Amino acid sequence: MRSTGSRYRVFTDEQWQRIEPLLPSNQGRRGHPFGEHRRVVEGIAFRYRTGTPWRDLPREQFGPWQTVWKRHRRYAADGTWDRVLTQVLAEADAAGMIDWSVSVDATIARAHQHATNTTRPRTRTQGAGANHKKLPLTEVEPPGHGIGRSRGGLTTKIHHAVDGRGRPRATIVTGGQRNDGAVLAQVLAEIHVPRTGGGRARSRPEAVIADRAYATGVIRTELRRRRITAVIPEKRDQIAARARRGSRGGRPPRLDEQAYRGRNVVERYFALAKQWRGLATRYDKLAITYRAAVTICAILTWLRT
Repeated sequence: MRSTGSRYRVFTDEQWQRIEPLLPSNQGRRGHPFGEHRRVVEGIAFRYRTGTPWRDLPREQFGPWQTVWKRHRRYAADGTWDRVLTQVLAEADAAGMIDWSVSVDATIARAHQHATNTTRPRTRTQGAGANHKKLPLTEVEPPGHGIGRSRGGLTTKIHHAVDGRGRPRATIVTGGQRNDGAVLAQVLAEIHVPRTGGGRARSRPEAVIADRAYATGVIRTELRRRRITAVIPEKRDQIAARARRGSRGGRPPRLDEQAYRGRNVVERYFALAKQWRGLATRYDKLAITYRAAVTICAILTWLRT
């Protein structure tokens, strides 16, 4: 393989050695075999780190931009990066490195005009997530390809669940107008960590830490049903309504203030992820390719630990 200069590399040699066996191989594959695997994958990550257009990728470092794009499109559609992240999480869980108290929140990414100059048909799916990776493309894409009109214009919203150390566990991409709390069930459904020694995969966190956007009775009831501790403060209007009802208002929900202080780890991860310019601004027309890049960033976050 032709060497890729360190200036253009995103993965270290050690990180690449960990994920290379998890990527699709050429065995049993029809058509032209994959060539210079790392070179192409580095090109995918470099494109999102810098935000450069696909056609402007340095050819001498990454080869033809069409090859890099097609590989990214293939891996986004077949769920390759979701499988890599799942395996990395399984290894981390086996080593006792995962904190099962998760913080959830969402962040807005402005959609560039190159991402919005296509039709945005409405389909029956509501978010781009790992559970949709085996569906046909027409069913994978969310309404408007994950782009919606919010106060900031045409935007995309990334919903994340991170562990207690701010490392991502689950990702959903929706239009920017979607309510954070309405997507929480989808985000929690994406948490799935197999056990390397066998047995049922773990999917239930011990606690969910979230801000007041998630303070609804429906969410608290659902978390209670799943035996998940809700660390969510009440909204001011909820406090006032209970006070007006007096003794009929019931007791306020318990809030672990010490645990709630750790909620900002999700905000810190958003700040870290948005150092990749291709994530801070969405240039992708397809929600699945944009979400695949978010997943690559999540994989690198775990590999650094």
